[in-house]
Amino acid sequence: MMRDVYFLVLPQVMALDLTGPAEVLALSGAFRLHYIGPQAEIATSTGMTISRVEPLPVSLPPESIVVLAGVADSRHQLDSPPALEAKRWLQEHRLAFQERTWTLVCVCSGSLLAGRAGLLDGYRCTTHHDVMERLRQQAPAALVRDNRIFVEDRGVFTSAGITAGIDLALYLVSQYVGPQQAMAVAREMVVYFRRGGDDPQLSPWLRHRNHLHPAVHRAQDILAHEPEAEWRLDELARQVFMSSRHLTRLFREHLGLSVREYHEQLRLAVAQQRLQQGQGIEKSALAAGFSSSRQLRRAQLRWHD
Repeated sequence: MMRDVYFLVLPQVMALDLTGPAEVLALSGAFRLHYIGPQAEIATSTGMTISRVEPLPVSLPPESIVVLAGVADSRHQLDSPPALEAKRWLQEHRLAFQERTWTLVCVCSGSLLAGRAGLLDGYRCTTHHDVMERLRQQAPAALVRDNRIFVEDRGVFTSAGITAGIDLALYLVSQYVGPQQAMAVAREMVVYFRRGGDDPQLSPWLRHRNHLHPAVHRAQDILAHEPEAEWRLDELARQVFMSSRHLTRLFREHLGLSVREYHEQLRLAVAQQRLQQGQGIEKSALAAGFSSSRQLRRAQLRWHD
């Protein structure tokens, strides 16, 4: 199912706040991108002009995602007439966000605009470190978190500065489409997925992908496609056309893990997903490829103690 994403753009929008997340979502092939705002043509922070921006709509389809990108000088530009018009539009549709009819995504100082509109009241959130205190002052009911790449709270997503918008967009792809597709997009863009907040379930799928060795990526793809299977090292090595010893050395060099350790992390992620779905620990363990709940608990202790 294609999901509609609406980027609310203001004059002097930070170019990478806009284009970084947009590129991630476009590459995933699962989102329709729209650009809306108070003005039909705007200049970005880099001087590039964006034209044919659609007017702020009366409403949006259910399950739409609204992205607020940051601006170059939020101290002054968020008091401009276009920003005030955008703020009023957000306030008019506050209920749609509260009831999670629409999803709110803020990149960098976009959190300030959302905070001023009252959309972050009672929500855990974050923003660029340079404007963190201003967010606390302008949205005193928001639960602002320091030192986070991004924060998710009940359908409201906020991220830190600039490139953190790419990290958040990859997380959205993993949530809506799946971790395999997010991993593929990250590899296509040659970026490293930095997990944020308290989302350890994503790290095994995406965290160890910040290298460029094609054979290691192929081995990771094979393991990630069927983590519950009993993968023998020699069989895995044969599928990527190298010796077991060489594959082991490459995993250590590029991941800092053995093949067995990486495989176990994937299995733990599968088990955790099953547990979150309400399945019992024994059933979750078996579904992830562990021989028993006892083996699962031992693995959890190895990685979480």
